[in-house]
Amino acid sequence: MCGIAGLIGSDKSYVADANEVHRMCQTLVHRGPDDEGIFAHGPAGLGMRRLSIIDLSTGRQPIHNENRDTWVVFNGEIYNFPSLRQRLADRGHRFYTNSDTEVIVHAYEEYGSDCVQELHGMFAFALWDQTRQKLLLARDRFGEKPLYYAISGGRLLFASEIKAMLAVAPELGTTDPEGVLSFFYFGYIPDPLTAFRQIRKLSPGHLLEFSNGQTRIRKYWELPAHGLYEPRSEEECLEEMEQRLTEAVRARLVSDVPLGALLSGGVDSSTMVALMSRTSSRRVQTFSIAFSSADFNEASHARAVAEKFGTEHHELLVDPQIEETAHMLTRSLEEPFADSSMVPTYHVCRLARQHVTVALAGDGGDELFAGYDRYRTYLRHRMLPVFPPGGGWLYRKFVHPRVPAEWRGRRFLYNLSLPRRERYLDGISILPACVRDRSIFSKDFLSWADKQPSPYETFYRHLLNNPTSDPLSEVQYLDVKTYLAGDILTKVDRTSMATSLEVRAPFLDHTFAEWAARLSPRWKMRGGEPKYILKKLAERVGVPREVIYRRKQGFSMPLVHWFRQDPSPALLDILQEPKTIQRGYFTPDGLRRRLTEHRTGWRDRSWEIWQLLIFELWHRNFLELARQPSLTTSLPSPSVLSQAVGSVTAIPSCHTIMAAQ
Repeated sequence: MCGIAGLIGSDKSYVADANEVHRMCQTLVHRGPDDEGIFAHGPAGLGMRRLSIIDLSTGRQPIHNENRDTWVVFNGEIYNFPSLRQRLADRGHRFYTNSDTEVIVHAYEEYGSDCVQELHGMFAFALWDQTRQKLLLARDRFGEKPLYYAISGGRLLFASEIKAMLAVAPELGTTDPEGVLSFFYFGYIPDPLTAFRQIRKLSPGHLLEFSNGQTRIRKYWELPAHGLYEPRSEEECLEEMEQRLTEAVRARLVSDVPLGALLSGGVDSSTMVALMSRTSSRRVQTFSIAFSSADFNEASHARAVAEKFGTEHHELLVDPQIEETAHMLTRSLEEPFADSSMVPTYHVCRLARQHVTVALAGDGGDELFAGYDRYRTYLRHRMLPVFPPGGGWLYRKFVHPRVPAEWRGRRFLYNLSLPRRERYLDGISILPACVRDRSIFSKDFLSWADKQPSPYETFYRHLLNNPTSDPLSEVQYLDVKTYLAGDILTKVDRTSMATSLEVRAPFLDHTFAEWAARLSPRWKMRGGEPKYILKKLAERVGVPREVIYRRKQGFSMPLVHWFRQDPSPALLDILQEPKTIQRGYFTPDGLRRRLTEHRTGWRDRSWEIWQLLIFELWHRNFLELARQPSLTTSLPSPSVLSQAVGSVTAIPSCHTIMAAQ
């Protein structure tokens, strides 16, 4: 597990500066505290920070081929590297390390850019082909590992995190209004957008080739057609599912360092721990957190699972020191990110890192097996014909704007006025500025936003072009393409890497996920019961029934309580400070009304308040922290957004330069 970074000139006369690559790597020390390696030769500079997991003694990057004309830096794990290595060795390739990284350069020699098809795992890598003067960037199928890139000043820059590029190209720090608008809608910025105009994410399942100043991006993987596979019996389905998921777990237990599991007490992580306990040769270590608020606390369920499978269990009580954690996380995140579960995820990763270097987690189970409550809500709502043809549009145009913002049924009625597919998009939106929730935004911002492409456009394309056969599979596919990569996996990567912990997700083994996608929807949701077949598997492998069949809580924070007690109200006052209002996004009345409604208990506005708070803290703690004038915002009118300055923090590092001979 590493952080990678680098830069490639667009012509042969460019000479990469190893010191620039080093400066990029310095911002990624938290991703790889054990080692640094740099290749700088001709137009190419590649760098990495290493968290040693496999081949501790000889796996130092960058890694090269026999002729030293192909070099790679890599972030992630290739789980099938032993078999792939053997296959490549049988074809005459010679290896000088025992690392999974080295199979990438030899697979590239054998298969070219299509080598990504041979890799099973989570990965983001940059490979420089010196002979062809070509850079290959690739990201894993689901986006477990991040990869950003930008073209500026006649060169392409790439990195695991945006701050690495800003360290050497601060001119890239111009905020992207389109990304900001998407954040208000979804609470995260979907691929390929970022918070910065010239910086983009490489989408999951895609690769990028850069040669002679030309960039070519293509998709190399797609989920198969959904919902078409129908097992002959439940027993047959369970047997195949158990065998496939066990293999996915077993592959992720390969490690030369201590390994454990993040155990929330939900079905996904509990099933994974059950399979780990029967597969691992060592006693499994499990980690969970507890809250004092009973309606958010799953610790007792996690303890029941740990006791059932005899794990070495560690538990941490998280008290509401929300202010300190919110400031810390927004200093480390280069983009506004409003999933409040990043706070407990950070704390459980920090706890785990005190004992292990690698941890397995249950991410992906909800998307693959229809575990989210919003799936049931959507299927129920799409069957309610409230308005006659054309009536919904008339309601949204003329009636909805006049309904008081504090009226409890306002959002529900708006949702039912939409066409069926759009009801789901509205249901997953928090503050869609251009449609439903306009009262909180300023007139200047709305005037600008109304002229922009809808943040829903990418989501519409996924809905229209999805390989599915039914309404449930349709929204599951959409979430895999957007929410899973943009929110869930981003959260896990950033919070785990902030503590130098590697997290692996067996549910996202792509061969298992392909099987799950093909499975008929009746095995995923039956009679309104989510995760039907996954819960049956959990029973089969011994997870206690009281853990399986209970109300879903989710791995979230008790914001609804914390925002109504000290010290959180002091934190919320930030939203009413002149500095916040002067940015030009929000109206003072809109902010004040939401805070009052929540504090008095009239409505639960915790999600919206948290999103607004994170946005303002991101401005203060990331954009403004270093007072670097070149990192500026760029909405069309100064009245919409004041000038902001940005943060690139250098972290001391060892300096190892590997120059080509």
